[in-house]
Amino acid sequence: MTLTRILSIVFLIAALGLGYMLFRSVDDVMQEEKRIAATEARIIEKLQMLRDAQIAYIATKGEYAGTWNELRNFIDNGKIWLVQRREITKLLEYGKEEITVELDTLGSVDVMDSLFNERKYPNFNLDNLQVVPGSGGKEFEFFADKVERNQRQIPVFEIRDPDPINPKRRENNKEKALRVGSRTDSSTSGNWE
Repeated sequence: MTLTRILSIVFLIAALGLGYMLFRSVDDVMQEEKRIAATEARIIEKLQMLRDAQIAYIATKGEYAGTWNELRNFIDNGKIWLVQRREITKLLEYGKEEITVELDTLGSVDVMDSLFNERKYPNFNLDNLQVVPGSGGKEFEFFADKVERNQRQIPVFEIRDPDPINPKRRENNKEKALRVGSRTDSSTSGNWE
């Protein structure tokens, strides 16, 4: 065997090894991004559940749940009232209108049956509602209070992922962590929307 043939075989083996290492590094990055996306999708789904529960809580009680236990108890034992609203418009002279609003309570439905039923969330577990998916047991940060706007007290809430798995969301003191609600505004939107 000549030196050229030996070097060709060595370089071919080295090129194949480097090609495989490049493929593995790209594949590892892609698999990690898929894992992060799947975990964040589960976190977003849970934040949407918590938002629905808080919206039902404020509609029933007039303020947001202040603790996990209050929210869990409401989901387990609370009721959502079914109210029918009718507006009657009466035309007065000179084109003016008089509107009368009638509210009629038709009954109630359990929060668990309405918001977290088997069809919508087949694997719903009330005991793990506050646990962040994929975190190893860490709980969401929970905040509920009232802020003053134009001499009025407005209820606010925020539920936030305390330790994002996405490195981009960890930047700037976890400023972009997945969350729903706001500590300063009357908002129920999530920062992923």
